[in-house]
Amino acid sequence: MNSPRTLKVTAQGDREIVMTRVFDAPRTLVWDAFTKPELLKRWLFGPPGWEMVVCQLAHKPGDRYRYEWRNADGTEMGLGGVIREYLPPERLVGSEKFDQPWYPGEALVTIVLTEQGGQTTLTQTLRYESPAARDMVLKSPMQGGVAVSYDRLENMLVATARP
Repeated sequence: MNSPRTLKVTAQGDREIVMTRVFDAPRTLVWDAFTKPELLKRWLFGPPGWEMVVCQLAHKPGDRYRYEWRNADGTEMGLGGVIREYLPPERLVGSEKFDQPWYPGEALVTIVLTEQGGQTTLTQTLRYESPAARDMVLKSPMQGGVAVSYDRLENMLVATARP
């Protein structure tokens, strides 16, 4: 049985993946963790040895965002997209396309934050261009990477919330 702090990943329909996780933090703080570069750089992308070297955020529909990472051996990875919805502190929607595509096409990523009793439930829905692209992602180590990132996010939220 999964605890609320465990990342839950489910397939939905034939082109979507839905990930949920509960954080012991208010929704505004979780929102800030996704929309302020100084916070995002502290947790996004969990594998050891990777550092975010570019963090260009967008804060209104139509704006482009860009993230780039580098690991200790110099390997680089980047992705970017366009914001479609930006409704603080509850909903963020944008396209996502990797520079070196490991799945075909781009994804539409929707993040919804709901708060109850000082805890925030994050629901992230990824919609792919095809069932084949979604299935490739489900078979990849993506779930483990997201789980590590969200564990880092939880630790950062706890540290940030302390006076």
